Formats: sequence, C-alpha cells, structure tokens
Amino acid sequence: MSEPTNFCGIICEFNPLHFGHSEIITRAKSIAPVVCVMSGNFVQRGEPAILDKWSRTRLALQNGADLVLELPLPWACSGAENFAYGAVSILNSLGLSGTLLFGSECGNAVILEETAGILLSKRFAAMLTQELESQKNSFAATREKTLLLHFGKKYAEILQKPNNILGIEYIKAIKNLSADLKPLSIARLGAGHDTTALAGEFLSASEIRQHILEEKDISNILPQNTASLLTELISRGEAPHTIDSIERAILACLRQMTRSDFAALPDISEGLEHKLFTSIQKAKSLEEVYILTKSKRYSHARIRRLVMSAFLGLRSNLPKRPPYIRVLGMNQTGETLIRKAKLTLPLAVRPSDFKRLGDDALMLFELEANADNLYALSSPTISSCGNDYTQPIIKL
Repeated sequence: MSEPTNFCGIICEFNPLHFGHSEIITRAKSIAPVVCVMSGNFVQRGEPAILDKWSRTRLALQNGADLVLELPLPWACSGAENFAYGAVSILNSLGLSGTLLFGSECGNAVILEETAGILLSKRFAAMLTQELESQKNSFAATREKTLLLHFGKKYAEILQKPNNILGIEYIKAIKNLSADLKPLSIARLGAGHDTTALAGEFLSASEIRQHILEEKDISNILPQNTASLLTELISRGEAPHTIDSIERAILACLRQMTRSDFAALPDISEGLEHKLFTSIQKAKSLEEVYILTKSKRYSHARIRRLVMSAFLGLRSNLPKRPPYIRVLGMNQTGETLIRKAKLTLPLAVRPSDFKRLGDDALMLFELEANADNLYALSSPTISSCGNDYTQPIIKL
C-alpha cells in the first residue's frame, strides 16, 4: 500500500496554461489536493510571461489547482538548478508529506533518481571538475560527456532532454533539502520543447505563444477558459506581454551599467561580465546582445537570463532560498490545506505581511513589485504601477 500524501505539488509557469498542463493537473487531482508553485510575471526563458500572474493563477484554479503559491523572481528567472531548488523549498516549507508530480520525456522517476544520485556523488563531482578544467565546452555539455565516459549512454541520454534535466534538478533539490516529497514523473504530453506538434499532438507552450503573436486562431489549441481569457485581454490591449515591447527599455538600462554592475549579477562567472559589457556596447538589439555574448561555454538561455536579471535589478547578494510563502490564489480546499500545514516559513498574503517580516522578505517583495511595474510596460497598452500592492489573492 502506498504511503499517504497530503498534497500533490506541481512546479509550473503556465505560459500559457494549455491542454498538457490541464492533463497533468487532472492527474495530480486524482492523487491529492493540488498545490502549484508558479513563476510570477517573468519566466525562466528570460522574458515576460505572455499573461500576467493573476490571470494565470485564475486559470490554474479553474483547471483544478487548489492552491497557487508564487515562486519569487530570483528563482523564477534562474537556471534549472536554482529554479528547482527554490520551488521545492517552498513545497517543503508546508511541513507536510507530499508528492511532486512532473512531466519528463522519459516519464520514469526511477531512472531520473538514479541519475540525480550520480550527479550528487563526490566521485562524479571530482570527475566533472577535472573535465571542466580541461576543456571550454558549456557546463551542460561537459556534464553530459562526463556521464557518458564514466557511467554510460543510459544516463548521458537522459541529459539530452530539457524536462528530464528539470526533473533531475527537482530530485536533487528534494535530496539536498531532505524534503518529505515523493517524486512522480509521467511522460510529457504533446510536442517537445520548442518543436512543432505532429498531427493529434498537443502544441507546446512555445508554439502556442507563436500562434498568439501571429494573431492566429487559438480557440482549438487551448482549453476554453484560457482561450477566452486571452481573447478578452488581447481585445483590451492587456495581452500579450512580450519582450519586444520593452526592448528599448532593457537596452537603455544595460547601456547605463558598468562592468562592476554586471559582475554583481547572479550566475556570472569566469569574466563573463566583460564579454557581456562589450557586447552591449556594440549591439543594436537584444538578439544581437545574445549572439555576440553566446559561446560554446555560455548558452543563449543563460545570456537571456543574465540580461533580464540586469534589467530587473537582480544581484548575487540574494538569499539562497525563498524566505516566505506567498499565496496568489486558492479555493476552499486550498484554504483548508493551508490551515492544516505545519509551516516552516511565514505566510505572506498582503503587502503589510512583508513589511512586518522585514529583512529578506521585504527586500524580495519590493524587488518583485518593482519588476511587476516594469512588466506593466510589456503589454500593447501600458498599465499603471502598483499592482502587487492592490491586487487581492484570487479566490474561487
């Protein structure tokens, strides 16, 4: 008999919420009440989310989620390891045993756990350090090569798919935090990341975003409530949010920064600040910044995140893990779950809660609120500031 679980966690962006997301929520719902840890208005791609976090919270609840918690900005805009660590730490802070459900290309938590165990071992760490010192490939490519050389094709191939990698990082975070979470993976539904869907497949989020930007019909490629809300917000000029709308604002910010400013960014290393600074002096567009800075060692995705971190005011002197649990939305089941929880972090719902907590919590909330003010510039019609101070939590 399986061990009881108090909740089923999903770590997500819902950018936007599509049929694949709806299916995984339904699967989670069959296990236990569903707790989503969701990125706010900026996502891991180093871009604004196409829909604001309050709209995505409402859609999550309408599609079966019971409680939606915010993954704070520094972790939402980070690479896979920090993204996973921040989200898992929030689920762990509920103080309840739970299940973490996620999609992966392999759909097999056992092989992902085995791979995570290897990556966390001292033996592998020593091998990886030696390989990194002897070549100039990216960390990801060197890690995969090290696995292939010393542990075989079975594990190396797992690292070739993005959702497998994210699943491994979830499991590593569970192990590092000694979290009372059981990882459960199902085969990823629909088209692969950044690929075109085949006949009968669910479209990937990236392909759906492209449909939206090209003003194509979205009524049949999204759940009805997502399509309806998107259509309504687009008609009012409140969506889609795009990086193109704030490109000049980002470039203006970057051109005012010094080498020392870039050196203070999170995830900067090996003199990358100098290459980024030089690229920005030459570039006439964000895409040109990415291209000029990218190399075998530094991926396009990493450069995008660094650029967004610079624009949003993120610096390396941030806490290692989120210092609070912020509720974006819930239904009655979610409210019951919060009352049942044995919280190991303070709960924050209103702006006054952050002021009372002070220190890291207040600093991060103010950083989030400032980022959301900049997010308000990224829609077709510019909206006013202060939404984080005035928007109540979504209750269904």
